[in-house]
Amino acid sequence: MKLLQLRYLVEVCRHGNHISNTAEALHTSQPGISRQIQLIEEELGFPVFARKRNRIVDLTEPGREAVAIATRVLADIDNLKRLGQEISQRTGGTLAIATTHTQARYVLPKVIERFMHRHPSVELQLRQGNPTQICEMVESGEADLSVGTEPTQPFPGLVRLPCFTLDRSIIVKAGHPLLKKRKPTLEDVAAYPIMTHEPTFSGHWKVMDAFKAAGLTPRIVFGAVDADVSKTYVEMGVGIAVMTSVTYERRKDTGLRAIDARHLFPSSTVSIALRANSYLRTPAHDFIRLFSPQLTREVVQAALAEQAEPAPAAASLNSR
Repeated sequence: MKLLQLRYLVEVCRHGNHISNTAEALHTSQPGISRQIQLIEEELGFPVFARKRNRIVDLTEPGREAVAIATRVLADIDNLKRLGQEISQRTGGTLAIATTHTQARYVLPKVIERFMHRHPSVELQLRQGNPTQICEMVESGEADLSVGTEPTQPFPGLVRLPCFTLDRSIIVKAGHPLLKKRKPTLEDVAAYPIMTHEPTFSGHWKVMDAFKAAGLTPRIVFGAVDADVSKTYVEMGVGIAVMTSVTYERRKDTGLRAIDARHLFPSSTVSIALRANSYLRTPAHDFIRLFSPQLTREVVQAALAEQAEPAPAAASLNSR
């Protein structure tokens, strides 16, 4: 039994049971993956995957357990590598952080500045995406941790550590009629074209659900992944924007105004996500502590120890 075979089992599940997608993602051939899966099934003595006309359609019941075990084995191998790095590169190495635009642009700069001052030998890598994409990066091992708000789908194999909440504001052009309202209602807001996050962000649904609960159908001009883009169009007079309050900078956004919308829309929770059972090097712990002081090494390690059972994690891989 080879580690490559175990990795193929996990990756095929992760790519929706599509060998072609797996081969493309791993830059290898479909026949090669099929052959290695066939060999490990022969060695195990049972089929890991259920097939229909030679096409993989699902995991078998014993296959779910096999994938769960393979996932744990691969995680432990990764932890061994990290332990080796911890010993041989106590002051160096890399730290890959997956995050969203809002965090990278408005929240992380000061944290990263302090981290780089403390760990000048560590190569810090930032990878950007929406909340779901950054969790996928951590899940696949492309990133060590993620910083962002709630993803739009569950990730049972990840441990999420809540850090703080982000309130929302209505961003309008200077002189906008809404500024005359002491405390705007949802009806007041819905009277104007609105820009908000695209549907891959939980913030979009928090805003839309608030309108829906009030029986209102706002006119959404477009959804943006970038707060700076939304502010640009607000200043052009295209519409108003509902965004997290941290994205409004009074000194820089001189042509804009922010209206507190905490009474209208729920806040979002910013969390750090880690792979369950992962081994974190000292630089990773230091970064987490700088970002959220209450997340000490002991707190993080306790949370990782309370990882989800492996079987649901395998089921999650299969469902994606």
